[in-house]
Amino acid sequence: MSWTKVLAVDSLPVGSRQVVKTDDHNLLLLNHQGQLYAVKNSCPHLKISLKKAKLTDEGDLVCPMHRSVFDLKTGAVKTWIPWPPVVGKALAMLSQEKALAVFPVKTEEGSIWVDLT
Repeated sequence: MSWTKVLAVDSLPVGSRQVVKTDDHNLLLLNHQGQLYAVKNSCPHLKISLKKAKLTDEGDLVCPMHRSVFDLKTGAVKTWIPWPPVVGKALAMLSQEKALAVFPVKTEEGSIWVDLT
């Protein structure tokens, strides 16, 4: 594993999110219900930033553009391009489903660390 220190724990209170850039990654860090998550800050469909994505109580991340839904823990696709109606279905047929990249997270010595391997 290749752990990288990305942010102070105090900088990400419960309910917040923050984009962090490392050498090779643009990450979205989220503190959802006291659990920390790190995902690639880019929807796998059109590479739209997920900073303003909706986060559901169930732990799903909903892309702000075409409303694709991803499991925050695993990155698995739950819904692929449902928006806009009719056109979304056509887009979904043209674009293969792609999971959202998620990264392991740990806290240590007051910092948030992400495994980028």
